[in-house]
Amino acid sequence: MELILVATFLIGYALIAFEHSIKIDKAVPAILTGVICWVIYIFSSNDTHLVNEQLLEHLGEVSGILFFLMGAMTIVELIDLHDGFRVITDRIKTKDKRRLLILFSVIAFFLSAILDNLTTAIVMGSMLGKILDDRNDRLYFASIIIIAANAGGAWSPIGDVTTTMLWLGGQITTFGIIHKVFIPSVVSLLVPLLLMLRMVKGKVKPVESNGESSISVQDRNTIFYSGIGLLLFVPVFKTVTHLPPFMGMMFSVGIVWIISEYLHSKKEVEQKESISIFRALERMDMPSILFFFGILLAVSALQSFGTLNHLATSMSEHIPDERILVTIIGLMSSIFDNVPLVAAVQGMYTLSQFPTDHFFWEYLAYCAGTGGSILVIGSAAGVAMMGIEKISFFWYLKKISMMALLGFLAGAGVSVLLSFYFHM
Repeated sequence: MELILVATFLIGYALIAFEHSIKIDKAVPAILTGVICWVIYIFSSNDTHLVNEQLLEHLGEVSGILFFLMGAMTIVELIDLHDGFRVITDRIKTKDKRRLLILFSVIAFFLSAILDNLTTAIVMGSMLGKILDDRNDRLYFASIIIIAANAGGAWSPIGDVTTTMLWLGGQITTFGIIHKVFIPSVVSLLVPLLLMLRMVKGKVKPVESNGESSISVQDRNTIFYSGIGLLLFVPVFKTVTHLPPFMGMMFSVGIVWIISEYLHSKKEVEQKESISIFRALERMDMPSILFFFGILLAVSALQSFGTLNHLATSMSEHIPDERILVTIIGLMSSIFDNVPLVAAVQGMYTLSQFPTDHFFWEYLAYCAGTGGSILVIGSAAGVAMMGIEKISFFWYLKKISMMALLGFLAGAGVSVLLSFYFHM
Protein backbone atom coordinates (compact mmCIF):
# COMPACT_ATOMS: atom_id res chain seq x y z
CA MET A 1 0.00 0.00 0.00
CA GLU A 2 2.94 2.30 0.62
CA LEU A 3 3.86 2.12 -3.08
CA ILE A 4 0.27 3.03 -4.02
CA LEU A 5 0.37 5.94 -1.59
CA VAL A 6 3.66 7.25 -3.00
CA ALA A 7 2.43 6.74 -6.58
CA THR A 8 -0.74 8.71 -5.80
CA PHE A 9 1.31 11.55 -4.35
CA LEU A 10 3.61 11.62 -7.40
CA ILE A 11 0.65 11.55 -9.83
CA GLY A 12 -0.96 14.43 -7.96
CA TYR A 13 2.35 16.28 -8.02
CA ALA A 14 2.59 15.75 -11.79
CA LEU A 15 -0.96 17.06 -12.31
CA ILE A 16 -0.04 20.19 -10.36
CA ALA A 17 3.07 20.61 -12.51
CA PHE A 18 1.01 20.24 -15.71
CA GLU A 19 -1.62 22.73 -14.52
CA HIS A 20 -1.48 24.82 -17.68
CA SER A 21 -1.54 21.82 -20.00
CA ILE A 22 -4.59 20.14 -18.45
CA LYS A 23 -6.23 23.56 -17.84
CA ILE A 24 -7.33 22.70 -14.30
CA ASP A 25 -6.39 24.93 -11.40
CA LYS A 26 -3.61 23.45 -9.27
CA ALA A 27 -5.88 23.57 -6.21
CA VAL A 28 -8.03 20.75 -7.65
CA PRO A 29 -5.35 18.01 -7.94
CA ALA A 30 -3.81 19.19 -4.65
CA ILE A 31 -7.07 18.75 -2.72
CA LEU A 32 -7.92 15.44 -4.39
CA THR A 33 -4.40 14.11 -3.80
CA GLY A 34 -4.57 15.05 -0.13
CA VAL A 35 -7.91 13.33 0.39
CA ILE A 36 -7.07 10.22 -1.66
CA CYS A 37 -3.76 9.75 0.18
CA TRP A 38 -5.63 9.63 3.48
CA VAL A 39 -8.24 7.25 2.00
CA ILE A 40 -5.45 4.89 0.95
CA TYR A 41 -3.87 5.14 4.39
CA ILE A 42 -7.07 4.38 6.31
CA PHE A 43 -7.93 1.44 4.02
CA SER A 44 -4.49 -0.03 4.70
CA SER A 45 -4.78 0.34 8.46
CA ASN A 46 -6.38 -2.01 10.98
CA ASP A 47 -6.92 0.84 13.42
CA THR A 48 -9.20 3.44 11.81
CA HIS A 49 -9.54 5.25 15.13
CA LEU A 50 -5.78 5.87 15.21
CA VAL A 51 -5.79 7.13 11.62
CA ASN A 52 -8.59 9.59 12.43
CA GLU A 53 -6.67 10.80 15.48
CA GLN A 54 -3.58 11.34 13.34
CA LEU A 55 -5.63 13.19 10.73
CA LEU A 56 -7.10 15.51 13.34
CA GLU A 57 -3.65 16.10 14.83
CA HIS A 58 -2.23 17.04 11.44
CA LEU A 59 -5.32 19.11 10.69
CA GLY A 60 -4.49 21.21 13.74
CA GLU A 61 -1.00 21.90 12.39
CA VAL A 62 -2.24 22.53 8.84
CA SER A 63 -5.03 24.81 10.08
CA GLY A 64 -2.51 26.84 12.04
CA ILE A 65 -0.50 27.46 8.87
CA LEU A 66 -3.64 28.27 6.86
CA PHE A 67 -5.00 30.71 9.45
CA PHE A 68 -1.57 32.33 9.60
CA LEU A 69 -1.60 32.65 5.81
CA MET A 70 -5.16 34.02 5.71
CA GLY A 71 -4.38 36.53 8.44
CA ALA A 72 -1.27 37.80 6.66
CA MET A 73 -3.13 38.02 3.35
CA THR A 74 -5.99 39.94 5.00
CA ILE A 75 -3.64 42.57 6.45
CA VAL A 76 -1.74 42.88 3.17
CA GLU A 77 -4.97 43.23 1.17
CA LEU A 78 -6.22 45.89 3.59
CA ILE A 79 -2.96 47.82 3.18
CA ASP A 80 -3.34 47.50 -0.59
CA LEU A 81 -6.93 48.78 -0.50
CA HIS A 82 -5.63 51.89 1.24
CA ASP A 83 -2.76 52.33 -1.28
CA GLY A 84 -0.47 51.77 1.68
CA PHE A 85 2.40 50.35 -0.35
CA ARG A 86 2.86 53.80 -1.89
CA VAL A 87 4.67 54.62 1.35
CA ILE A 88 7.46 52.39 0.02
CA THR A 89 7.03 52.59 -3.76
CA ASP A 90 7.02 56.42 -3.76
CA ARG A 91 10.43 56.29 -2.10
CA ILE A 92 11.91 53.98 -4.72
CA LYS A 93 13.41 56.41 -7.18
CA THR A 94 15.52 54.10 -9.32
CA LYS A 95 14.08 53.02 -12.67
CA ASP A 96 16.92 50.64 -13.45
CA LYS A 97 15.64 47.05 -13.35
CA ARG A 98 18.90 45.61 -12.12
CA ARG A 99 19.19 48.00 -9.20
CA LEU A 100 15.55 47.33 -8.39
CA LEU A 101 16.15 43.57 -8.45
CA ILE A 102 19.02 43.97 -5.98
CA LEU A 103 16.89 46.23 -3.76
CA PHE A 104 14.00 43.74 -3.65
CA SER A 105 16.42 40.91 -2.88
CA VAL A 106 18.03 42.73 0.04
CA ILE A 107 14.69 43.82 1.51
CA ALA A 108 13.21 40.30 1.23
CA PHE A 109 16.36 38.71 2.70
CA PHE A 110 16.40 40.80 5.87
CA LEU A 111 12.62 41.18 6.24
CA SER A 112 12.27 37.39 6.19
CA ALA A 113 14.70 37.06 9.08
CA ILE A 114 12.58 39.23 11.39
CA LEU A 115 9.17 38.33 9.99
CA ASP A 116 9.16 34.94 8.22
CA ASN A 117 9.53 33.77 4.63
CA LEU A 118 5.80 33.25 4.00
CA THR A 119 4.65 36.70 5.15
CA THR A 120 7.63 38.33 3.43
CA ALA A 121 6.65 36.70 0.11
CA ILE A 122 3.07 37.96 0.49
CA VAL A 123 4.14 41.52 1.34
CA MET A 124 6.85 41.78 -1.33
CA GLY A 125 4.69 40.05 -3.94
CA SER A 126 1.90 42.55 -3.37
CA MET A 127 4.32 45.39 -4.08
CA LEU A 128 5.44 44.02 -7.44
CA GLY A 129 2.28 45.02 -9.28
CA LYS A 130 2.67 48.58 -7.99
CA ILE A 131 6.14 48.96 -9.50
CA LEU A 132 6.45 46.60 -12.49
CA ASP A 133 4.04 46.55 -15.38
CA ASP A 134 5.84 43.94 -17.49
CA ARG A 135 4.63 40.41 -16.72
CA ASN A 136 7.93 38.73 -17.59
CA ASP A 137 9.88 41.07 -15.32
CA ARG A 138 7.48 40.40 -12.46
CA LEU A 139 8.06 36.65 -12.78
CA TYR A 140 11.83 37.09 -12.38
CA PHE A 141 11.36 39.51 -9.48
CA ALA A 142 8.88 37.14 -7.81
CA SER A 143 11.38 34.30 -8.19
CA ILE A 144 14.23 36.20 -6.57
CA ILE A 145 11.88 37.15 -3.72
CA ILE A 146 11.21 33.43 -3.14
CA ILE A 147 14.94 32.67 -3.07
CA ALA A 148 15.75 35.69 -0.88
CA ALA A 149 12.90 35.00 1.57
CA ASN A 150 13.98 31.37 2.02
CA ALA A 151 17.64 32.34 2.37
CA GLY A 152 16.78 35.05 4.89
CA GLY A 153 14.62 32.68 6.90
CA ALA A 154 17.39 30.07 7.17
CA TRP A 155 19.74 32.14 9.37
CA SER A 156 17.11 33.38 11.82
CA PRO A 157 15.45 31.29 14.56
CA ILE A 158 12.08 32.86 13.67
CA GLY A 159 12.54 33.16 9.90
CA ASP A 160 11.43 29.65 8.94
CA VAL A 161 9.31 26.95 10.57
CA THR A 162 12.22 24.48 10.53
CA THR A 163 14.71 26.85 12.16
CA THR A 164 12.09 27.61 14.81
CA MET A 165 11.65 23.85 15.39
CA LEU A 166 15.40 23.43 15.86
CA TRP A 167 15.54 26.49 18.10
CA LEU A 168 12.68 25.31 20.33
CA GLY A 169 14.15 21.80 20.36
CA GLY A 170 17.41 23.12 21.80
CA GLN A 171 19.50 22.08 18.77
CA ILE A 172 20.48 25.66 17.88
CA THR A 173 20.81 29.00 19.64
CA THR A 174 20.07 32.45 18.26
CA PHE A 175 23.71 33.55 18.19
CA GLY A 176 24.88 30.21 16.82
CA ILE A 177 22.52 30.12 13.85
CA ILE A 178 23.21 33.74 12.90
CA HIS A 179 26.96 33.34 13.36
CA LYS A 180 27.30 30.15 11.30
CA VAL A 181 24.50 30.29 8.71
CA PHE A 182 24.36 33.97 7.72
CA ILE A 183 27.24 33.86 5.21
CA PRO A 184 26.10 30.62 3.49
CA SER A 185 22.60 32.11 3.23
CA VAL A 186 24.00 35.26 1.61
CA VAL A 187 25.91 33.09 -0.89
CA SER A 188 22.77 31.04 -1.69
CA LEU A 189 21.05 34.30 -2.67
CA LEU A 190 24.03 36.02 -4.28
CA VAL A 191 24.71 33.30 -6.88
CA PRO A 192 21.20 33.24 -8.43
CA LEU A 193 20.95 37.03 -8.09
CA LEU A 194 24.13 37.57 -10.14
CA LEU A 195 22.87 35.12 -12.76
CA MET A 196 19.44 36.73 -12.85
CA LEU A 197 20.86 40.22 -13.31
CA ARG A 198 21.73 39.09 -16.82
CA MET A 199 18.05 38.32 -17.48
CA VAL A 200 16.64 41.74 -16.65
CA LYS A 201 17.76 44.82 -18.54
CA GLY A 202 16.65 48.35 -19.21
CA LYS A 203 14.37 50.71 -17.38
CA VAL A 204 11.15 50.04 -15.51
CA LYS A 205 8.02 50.69 -17.54
CA PRO A 206 5.74 52.93 -15.45
CA VAL A 207 2.62 51.22 -14.09
CA GLU A 208 -0.55 52.85 -15.35
CA SER A 209 -2.29 54.75 -12.58
CA ASN A 210 -5.95 54.12 -11.80
CA GLY A 211 -6.47 57.79 -11.10
CA GLU A 212 -6.17 59.87 -7.96
CA SER A 213 -6.75 57.89 -4.79
CA SER A 214 -9.66 58.87 -2.56
CA ILE A 215 -7.72 57.68 0.50
CA SER A 216 -6.23 60.45 2.61
CA VAL A 217 -2.50 60.40 3.27
CA GLN A 218 -3.17 60.11 7.01
CA ASP A 219 -5.44 57.07 6.60
CA ARG A 220 -3.00 55.46 4.16
CA ASN A 221 -0.04 55.92 6.48
CA THR A 222 -2.00 54.78 9.54
CA ILE A 223 -3.07 51.49 7.93
CA PHE A 224 0.36 50.86 6.40
CA TYR A 225 2.43 51.44 9.53
CA SER A 226 -0.02 49.70 11.86
CA GLY A 227 -0.37 46.75 9.46
CA ILE A 228 3.37 46.26 8.96
CA GLY A 229 4.02 46.89 12.65
CA LEU A 230 1.49 44.25 13.65
CA LEU A 231 2.97 41.75 11.18
CA LEU A 232 6.36 42.34 12.80
CA PHE A 233 4.73 41.90 16.20
CA VAL A 234 3.73 38.29 15.40
CA PRO A 235 7.15 36.71 16.20
CA VAL A 236 7.33 38.83 19.36
CA PHE A 237 3.90 37.54 20.41
CA LYS A 238 5.06 33.98 19.81
CA THR A 239 8.25 34.44 21.82
CA VAL A 240 6.46 36.03 24.79
CA THR A 241 3.36 33.80 24.96
CA HIS A 242 4.79 30.55 23.48
CA LEU A 243 1.54 30.21 21.52
CA PRO A 244 1.58 29.17 17.83
CA PRO A 245 2.29 31.95 15.30
CA PHE A 246 -1.26 31.93 13.92
CA MET A 247 -2.53 33.17 17.31
CA GLY A 248 -0.32 36.23 17.05
CA MET A 249 -1.48 36.75 13.46
CA MET A 250 -5.15 36.55 14.49
CA PHE A 251 -4.45 39.04 17.27
CA SER A 252 -2.86 41.38 14.72
CA VAL A 253 -5.84 41.03 12.38
CA GLY A 254 -8.17 41.94 15.24
CA ILE A 255 -6.18 45.06 16.14
CA VAL A 256 -5.85 46.31 12.56
CA TRP A 257 -9.59 45.63 12.10
CA ILE A 258 -10.37 47.90 15.06
CA ILE A 259 -8.05 50.60 13.67
CA SER A 260 -9.71 50.36 10.25
CA GLU A 261 -13.23 50.58 11.67
CA TYR A 262 -12.29 53.57 13.79
CA LEU A 263 -10.69 55.42 10.85
CA HIS A 264 -13.77 55.00 8.66
CA SER A 265 -16.50 55.26 11.29
CA LYS A 266 -17.68 58.66 10.01
CA LYS A 267 -17.45 57.91 6.29
CA GLU A 268 -20.36 57.20 3.96
CA VAL A 269 -21.46 53.57 3.87
CA GLU A 270 -20.54 53.12 0.19
CA GLN A 271 -17.04 54.54 0.63
CA LYS A 272 -16.51 52.61 3.84
CA GLU A 273 -17.47 49.28 2.26
CA SER A 274 -14.99 49.69 -0.60
CA ILE A 275 -12.02 49.89 1.78
CA SER A 276 -13.24 47.81 4.72
CA ILE A 277 -11.66 44.61 5.96
CA PHE A 278 -14.66 42.75 4.53
CA ARG A 279 -13.55 43.88 1.08
CA ALA A 280 -10.03 42.68 1.91
CA LEU A 281 -11.43 39.27 2.83
CA GLU A 282 -13.28 39.09 -0.50
CA ARG A 283 -10.05 39.78 -2.38
CA MET A 284 -8.18 36.97 -0.63
CA ASP A 285 -6.87 34.28 -2.98
CA MET A 286 -8.81 31.28 -1.66
CA PRO A 287 -7.72 28.86 -4.45
CA SER A 288 -4.10 29.30 -3.32
CA ILE A 289 -5.10 28.62 0.28
CA LEU A 290 -6.95 25.46 -0.78
CA PHE A 291 -3.91 24.43 -2.83
CA PHE A 292 -1.73 24.86 0.23
CA PHE A 293 -4.23 22.83 2.25
CA GLY A 294 -4.18 19.95 -0.24
CA ILE A 295 -0.38 19.80 -0.44
CA LEU A 296 0.06 19.82 3.34
CA LEU A 297 -2.68 17.20 3.71
CA ALA A 298 -0.97 14.88 1.21
CA VAL A 299 2.44 15.25 2.86
CA SER A 300 0.92 14.62 6.30
CA ALA A 301 -0.48 11.31 4.99
CA LEU A 302 3.03 10.26 3.93
CA GLN A 303 4.31 11.30 7.33
CA SER A 304 1.62 9.42 9.29
CA PHE A 305 2.06 6.29 7.17
CA GLY A 306 5.73 6.42 8.10
CA THR A 307 7.00 6.88 4.54
CA LEU A 308 9.09 9.95 5.29
CA ASN A 309 10.53 8.38 8.43
CA HIS A 310 11.36 5.20 6.48
CA LEU A 311 13.05 7.32 3.85
CA ALA A 312 15.05 9.33 6.39
CA THR A 313 16.05 6.21 8.33
CA SER A 314 17.07 4.37 5.16
CA MET A 315 19.17 7.33 4.07
CA SER A 316 20.81 7.49 7.48
CA GLU A 317 21.72 3.80 7.28
CA HIS A 318 23.13 3.92 3.77
CA ILE A 319 24.81 7.33 3.87
CA PRO A 320 27.58 7.38 6.50
CA ASP A 321 28.53 11.03 6.00
CA GLU A 322 26.01 13.29 7.78
CA ARG A 323 26.91 16.21 5.53
CA ILE A 324 25.81 14.30 2.43
CA LEU A 325 22.67 13.15 4.27
CA VAL A 326 21.68 16.68 5.23
CA THR A 327 22.44 17.98 1.71
CA ILE A 328 20.11 15.34 0.23
CA ILE A 329 17.43 16.31 2.76
CA GLY A 330 17.80 19.89 1.55
CA LEU A 331 17.30 18.74 -2.05
CA MET A 332 14.29 16.66 -0.98
CA SER A 333 12.74 19.70 0.69
CA SER A 334 12.16 21.11 -2.80
CA ILE A 335 9.61 18.30 -3.31
CA PHE A 336 8.38 17.45 0.17
CA ASP A 337 7.52 19.80 3.00
CA ASN A 338 10.72 20.44 4.97
CA VAL A 339 8.89 20.36 8.32
CA PRO A 340 8.31 16.56 8.54
CA LEU A 341 11.78 15.91 7.12
CA VAL A 342 13.43 18.00 9.81
CA ALA A 343 11.15 16.49 12.45
CA ALA A 344 12.26 13.02 11.35
CA VAL A 345 15.93 13.99 11.63
CA GLN A 346 15.32 15.51 15.08
CA GLY A 347 13.86 12.17 16.15
CA MET A 348 16.79 10.16 14.78
CA TYR A 349 19.65 12.12 16.33
CA THR A 350 19.94 13.24 19.94
CA LEU A 351 21.75 16.14 21.58
CA SER A 352 24.20 13.64 23.06
CA GLN A 353 25.26 12.70 19.51
CA PHE A 354 25.24 16.25 18.19
CA PRO A 355 25.18 18.88 20.99
CA THR A 356 23.55 22.30 20.73
CA ASP A 357 25.04 24.48 17.96
CA HIS A 358 26.82 21.52 16.40
CA PHE A 359 27.54 21.95 12.69
CA PHE A 360 25.07 19.15 11.92
CA TRP A 361 22.07 21.13 13.20
CA GLU A 362 23.18 24.42 11.70
CA TYR A 363 23.81 22.78 8.34
CA LEU A 364 20.37 21.16 8.55
CA ALA A 365 18.80 24.58 9.16
CA TYR A 366 20.58 25.97 6.09
CA CYS A 367 19.76 23.06 3.77
CA ALA A 368 16.12 22.65 4.84
CA GLY A 369 15.55 26.41 4.61
CA THR A 370 17.15 27.13 1.24
CA GLY A 371 16.56 23.81 -0.54
CA GLY A 372 12.88 24.66 -0.97
CA SER A 373 13.81 27.39 -3.47
CA ILE A 374 14.89 24.84 -6.09
CA LEU A 375 11.27 24.17 -7.09
CA VAL A 376 8.49 26.75 -6.86
CA ILE A 377 6.33 24.27 -4.96
CA GLY A 378 9.08 23.51 -2.45
CA SER A 379 8.44 26.27 0.08
CA ALA A 380 5.63 28.26 1.65
CA ALA A 381 7.05 31.40 0.01
CA GLY A 382 6.99 29.71 -3.40
CA VAL A 383 3.43 28.46 -3.00
CA ALA A 384 2.27 31.91 -1.90
CA MET A 385 3.98 33.54 -4.87
CA MET A 386 2.41 31.00 -7.22
CA GLY A 387 -0.93 32.38 -6.13
CA ILE A 388 0.07 36.05 -6.30
CA GLU A 389 1.89 36.07 -9.65
CA LYS A 390 0.53 32.81 -11.15
CA ILE A 391 4.00 31.35 -11.65
CA SER A 392 3.75 28.03 -13.46
CA PHE A 393 5.71 25.02 -12.23
CA PHE A 394 7.49 24.50 -15.54
CA TRP A 395 8.37 28.16 -16.09
CA TYR A 396 10.14 28.19 -12.73
CA LEU A 397 11.74 24.80 -13.42
CA LYS A 398 13.06 25.97 -16.77
CA LYS A 399 14.14 29.50 -15.86
CA ILE A 400 14.95 29.53 -12.14
CA SER A 401 15.54 26.06 -10.69
CA MET A 402 19.11 25.68 -11.97
CA MET A 403 20.09 29.09 -10.62
CA ALA A 404 18.51 28.28 -7.25
CA LEU A 405 20.26 24.88 -7.21
CA LEU A 406 23.65 26.47 -7.92
CA GLY A 407 23.04 28.96 -5.12
CA PHE A 408 22.04 26.17 -2.75
CA LEU A 409 25.15 24.12 -3.56
CA ALA A 410 27.45 27.16 -3.36
CA GLY A 411 26.07 28.08 0.06
CA ALA A 412 26.39 24.44 1.16
CA GLY A 413 30.03 24.42 0.10
CA VAL A 414 30.72 27.64 1.99
CA SER A 415 28.96 26.23 5.05
CA VAL A 416 31.17 23.12 5.03
CA LEU A 417 34.33 25.20 4.57
CA LEU A 418 33.35 27.50 7.43
CA SER A 419 32.82 24.47 9.67
CA PHE A 420 36.51 23.61 9.26
CA TYR A 421 37.47 27.21 10.00
CA PHE A 422 35.37 27.39 13.19
CA HIS A 423 36.85 24.14 14.47
CA MET A 424 40.49 25.08 13.80
